[in-house]
Amino acid sequence: MIEAAMIWNEPNNKSHWDPEVDPDWSLYADTVARAGAAIADANPAVLRVLGGMSPIDPAWLKRMEAHGCMDAVDVVAVHGFPLDWNLWSIHDWPAKLAEIQRVTDKPVWVTEVGVGSFGAEEVQVFGVEKTAELLIGRAPRIFWYSLFDLPQEWGATTRHREAEGSSYYRHFYMGLIRADGTPKPALDRYARVAREVGLMQWFHYHDPRLDDAVEWLRRLGTRKLRTGLSWADSFRPDATAWFDRQMEALAEFDVTVTFCFTPEHLGIQPHHSSAAREPQAFADFCAWAIDRYAPAAVTPPAAVMA
Repeated sequence: MIEAAMIWNEPNNKSHWDPEVDPDWSLYADTVARAGAAIADANPAVLRVLGGMSPIDPAWLKRMEAHGCMDAVDVVAVHGFPLDWNLWSIHDWPAKLAEIQRVTDKPVWVTEVGVGSFGAEEVQVFGVEKTAELLIGRAPRIFWYSLFDLPQEWGATTRHREAEGSSYYRHFYMGLIRADGTPKPALDRYARVAREVGLMQWFHYHDPRLDDAVEWLRRLGTRKLRTGLSWADSFRPDATAWFDRQMEALAEFDVTVTFCFTPEHLGIQPHHSSAAREPQAFADFCAWAIDRYAPAAVTPPAAVMA
């Protein structure tokens, strides 16, 4: 079932939201306000999550508050990768959470946390163990990124590959399972905390790993999953059939679904990271998806009269 809907992914990261189009995030705030209202209208029981911030930045959150969009969300989210991309120690996780908790009265979820095996698989084993130790009990939801390695032939979704240099290649080593389907040593460590730490896994359009992912989630005992539905993909010819297959396969889990990625023909700039020319169109997509995959319960007339 869908328990939560996230409005965009890493909106303060230029890989996912173009700062040249929206330098003060006022367009993003308008997008949040519209999408949050649309989700609530479709099903008020679905929690609305502000796009997970990366980097973790209390000043950015205060900016969102100043733009007046925070009433449209129920949860704040953070992402952190201290052994791969962030310039802080993994031991700082409690302090990084506290930075955000001090400036909001909303729950703070960790919707992406990960350690890759780019340097050594032993580092990832340590990362799983230390992350669990530092975050379980401090955040209501924790999602490890990710279950599968990203196949190198697919490429990573980033706007600044050249600027990342060798760091770009870390994108392909974040999974607990290699691209060839074989488990890494860290998978066993994750299994020990799978009830407390969910998984975050993006599924590409017609992703051949979907059924394998479901089997692994069952085997590991994972109950909570974060994934995404792409607004851009919704314009493909058989998009609804793919979305139906994806969401049906994941129906037994507690899903946080992320809505993101602008269709090129609807962006201010023709790129998936651009703000939309008409943000209400994105809100309408969110409402459509919630109504289709997490419809509000209808109270029988007899129960209303009782």
